[in-house]
Amino acid sequence: MKLIDINQFKAHLSDGLSIMVGGFMAVGTSETLIDAIVETNVKNLTIICNDAGYPDKGVGKLIKNKQVKRLIASHVGLNPLVGQMMAEGSLEVILTPQGTLAEQIRAGGSGLGGILTPTGVGTQVEEGKQKIIINDKEYLLETALKADIAIIYGSLVDKFGNVIYNATTRNFNPIMAMASEKVFVWAEKYVDELEPNYIMTPHIFVDYIVKENN
Repeated sequence: MKLIDINQFKAHLSDGLSIMVGGFMAVGTSETLIDAIVETNVKNLTIICNDAGYPDKGVGKLIKNKQVKRLIASHVGLNPLVGQMMAEGSLEVILTPQGTLAEQIRAGGSGLGGILTPTGVGTQVEEGKQKIIINDKEYLLETALKADIAIIYGSLVDKFGNVIYNATTRNFNPIMAMASEKVFVWAEKYVDELEPNYIMTPHIFVDYIVKENN
């Protein structure tokens, strides 16, 4: 049975997990599942997300609560606390160009070892990375990203775990659902069955559906 409640979701959490969090500036992020992680107070998390959210929204809540050891993201400017924690050395931040981050996650979900990209060649981004020359052009080898769990946000979720996203809430959610060992979708609206032609994330990628009361 895929349908679980918040307390059952909490039972899957533990220290040291790597967690992919769907969202773009917290749009398409399940605040309910973020709040549940805050309540468990699990520590030393690696969070993979487009950004650092805000101090009081999205993954910013986890950062503020000092639950995050490492953040892999494409930008952090909306959350001033991140810059402060970076300077203090209390948070490791790996900044990755947004397109590269998306492709690393996609590679992880597709069973690939990584991707080749010209983005970052000749900049600080290339430090410590392998370069490969193809047709006289330099590329960086960026390794694939996977996670222990992913929390995604579904606008419509059916009983099988098929998901439809509304507008820009889609963002990173579909590829993260493919690149994690366990996938939890928060159902904004839970329905009996979705029209197959409109499904964006098929049920085979979803392990658990979380709603307030199952």
